[in-house]
Amino acid sequence: MSVSPPAIDVESAAAAVEPSRAGARPSPVVEFLLVGGVTPFLFPLAWLLRRVVGIDDSDFALGFLTFYAAFVINDPHFAVTYCLFYRNFPARAFGSAYGGWQRARYVACGVVAPLALAAWAAAALATKSAVALGFFIQLMFFLVGWHYVKQGFGVMVVLAARRGVRFGRGERWTLLAHCLAGWAYAWASPADPGTEVEEKGIVYTTLAHPVWLERLTHAVFLATACLLLVVLLQKRRREGRLPLLTPLSAFLASIWSWSIYSSIDPLVVYVIPALHSVQYLYFVWLLRSSEAREREGPPWFETAARTRLGILAASAIGLGWLLFHGAPTALDDLLVSRRQRLSGGPLGATPYFAALYTFVNIHHFLMDSVVWRRDNPETRYLLARD
Repeated sequence: MSVSPPAIDVESAAAAVEPSRAGARPSPVVEFLLVGGVTPFLFPLAWLLRRVVGIDDSDFALGFLTFYAAFVINDPHFAVTYCLFYRNFPARAFGSAYGGWQRARYVACGVVAPLALAAWAAAALATKSAVALGFFIQLMFFLVGWHYVKQGFGVMVVLAARRGVRFGRGERWTLLAHCLAGWAYAWASPADPGTEVEEKGIVYTTLAHPVWLERLTHAVFLATACLLLVVLLQKRRREGRLPLLTPLSAFLASIWSWSIYSSIDPLVVYVIPALHSVQYLYFVWLLRSSEAREREGPPWFETAARTRLGILAASAIGLGWLLFHGAPTALDDLLVSRRQRLSGGPLGATPYFAALYTFVNIHHFLMDSVVWRRDNPETRYLLARD
């Protein structure tokens, strides 16, 4: 899973929209597994795999599998965001369908941000600055935690709403505080005095993470965990049984397993990006399948839902290949000298791949913060029912 917020920012969507008539109703067990519930089961499977075939063979096999699975899971999860965000972009950014703040967000994340990111990457490549590209990559790693935990937050709120459980303002802030504290602790841990590392061929020195910052963020994280437990217990005492197994599993997996303690198992760490991507793609399916089913009937009589979803899936796979394979490979082959490819150096042999990979990740995080907001009227389809 690439280094993906999504950041589904729909904390009040449950209270802001009315369910549609044409929603998708997935199997509860399938939904539980898709949104993160499968995570705990992967640890014993990983242990068993190491016992049966050994650490080296299991590491090679899982690395090989996840590399090729990325073509149809991780890469499309980035690419489909472009399909969602830039669909009818002029009307959304400059028309009257959306409010002023939402239009401003579309302009900021759809025009200003990509131009600024492209300028950063282009300047770093033109000056052959590993330092500038290193900071670009570190911005990606800084934001990815925000992206993961906010996605978990949005998944929790929406799945709970689909089960008839609503969170008040104070409860939502408690959930969000635990998310943000988890993001801070994941970024600050482990303590790092500043280390020379290599990422996608770029050699750079990491920003220092002092020990006191790690300890402070850990304490805040544990405090918000205790507060969250108290709030959920009080909610249960007031409202009775809460059908929150699936929403809470997705929420905790996004924060605890995929963000903070992601490296606890050397094999499971391979599949975390895919788990995050599957969770994201499931919500894309909820959104688009509900809309497509509604619009294939009166008064629209548009293309059949299966056809629309098939086109979206094919577009995401094709664009994912272009963004992560076709375009960067062509640029590196065309613009990087043979001498540099052979000698490497601080920029490595594939600097355009590193720059484009980082650009797409960061832009993905920013677009998600717009697409999944309650200001977007299309989020009503997330709460759809048959």
